[in-house]
Amino acid sequence: MLFLITILIIVLDQVSKYVAVKYLKGNSPYIIIKNFFQLHYVENYGAAFGILQNRKIFFVIITSIVIVGIIFFLVKSSYGLNRMMEIALVILLGGSIGNLIDRIRLGYVVDFISVKFGKGYDFPVFNIADMAIVIGTFLIMVMILLNRYEA
Repeated sequence: MLFLITILIIVLDQVSKYVAVKYLKGNSPYIIIKNFFQLHYVENYGAAFGILQNRKIFFVIITSIVIVGIIFFLVKSSYGLNRMMEIALVILLGGSIGNLIDRIRLGYVVDFISVKFGKGYDFPVFNIADMAIVIGTFLIMVMILLNRYEA
């Protein structure tokens, strides 16, 4: 049942990226809230914030190891983790698989969500898989720091 969350994240991620490619690629950004939120097509050949550009094989290997590790951990430890930790792990899993699909299929990750904080800070463009990775990782960190991950 938990893996339905993973599947939902992957489907939402891939459909949104398909729409971004179809309607945003080659066009000017679509402004939703001026000077704050826009949809802007970007091909990310690196990791978060554009670091480690053009390291496709490295990212495919590392992401594959992370995915196998999460699946192994969920299967092996399913009775020892609380429900929130399991949810955090499947959210992280869905985001990881979503971006891995792009890296294998395209050689880069499609990003399209752009947030700006006034004229002072232009946050890096991201996607739904990135949001899932950040949310899942944040939840895992909080539960581990508070020692609240066991059933």
